Amino acid sequence: MQKLRGFTLVELMVAMLLGLIVIAGVVSVFLAGQQTYRTNDALGDVQESSRIAFELMARDIRDAGLSGCDNSSGRIANDLNNTSLWYADWGDALYGYDDATQDPALNAYTGTSAGAPVAGTSSIRTISTASSNVVVSFTPASSSSTGSPANFQINAATSDLSTGQLIMVCDFDHATIMQITDYQNNTVVIHNTGNKVSPGNCTDGLGYPPLCTANGNKYTFQSNARVAVLTGDDWYIGYNSATPQTTSLYRMSVGYNSGGVTTTPEEMVRNVTAMKVTYLQPPNTTFVTAANVTDWATVTAAQVQLTVQSTNQRAGTDQKPLQRVFTFTTTVRNRVQ
Repeated sequence: MQKLRGFTLVELMVAMLLGLIVIAGVVSVFLAGQQTYRTNDALGDVQESSRIAFELMARDIRDAGLSGCDNSSGRIANDLNNTSLWYADWGDALYGYDDATQDPALNAYTGTSAGAPVAGTSSIRTISTASSNVVVSFTPASSSSTGSPANFQINAATSDLSTGQLIMVCDFDHATIMQITDYQNNTVVIHNTGNKVSPGNCTDGLGYPPLCTANGNKYTFQSNARVAVLTGDDWYIGYNSATPQTTSLYRMSVGYNSGGVTTTPEEMVRNVTAMKVTYLQPPNTTFVTAANVTDWATVTAAQVQLTVQSTNQRAGTDQKPLQRVFTFTTTVRNRVQ
């Protein structure tokens, strides 16, 4: 009988080599699949981030300068003590900077602290109104004659209004921007002068053109005049509080308390690394940078370019974050025919 023998060393080594080749192939397929999953997941991540950013920014840009009344004549009276504040400058309801660190609205945030703007990235600010769902119902005779305190009554009690808010009241003749100095019984809006709130009113008169004296240019808004809350937003790229620190898309929003106006930066979308905004100013047919805009009141559209980075730091084929550049264009609705 033939003797039984095991594998020779050469046969064993060949078998091991073939096994290693098979295992290497399986591992290679697994790693490729894993990388594909990471890339697709990261791509979905940046696309979702860009979609959220565009939806929120486009809404503010579209509504810039929206008063809710037909004020195409430009008859808007500003009764505030300081009309140069970025959230009170209705003449520049849309305004931008090519370098966000030059934006006065962001001066309180410097360096790389959370909310501080990133140098070399654009910022864009907008002012608009938000409906309060109430209208003027009655204006006492005393508010349209010397020796007020000025006030008017709204048609229904609402918590949409409060002391310290900036509001716009408008009708067929003109619109007036003022600050509520006292809000009584959720129905009576007082807009007197004084330093109870900041920045306060320079006059209690509501007429056009405004006259900054105690009684000012008197005007009585009749029943059904629209009452709206003034809104302001400043969009920019800023440093966040993540570890390690990255950058995000921020919105500086105008808020209100009993003392007046507050501004707070809100982190909206994380891992946005750059933003460039250009503007269309007719009769020009090409978009230009903020430095080349000569009249902000005539700008009819803004084009925003965002660079978004994936959260996964090894999503790219180079084992770095995946980056994509997205561009969208939005018109300013009340400035186009």
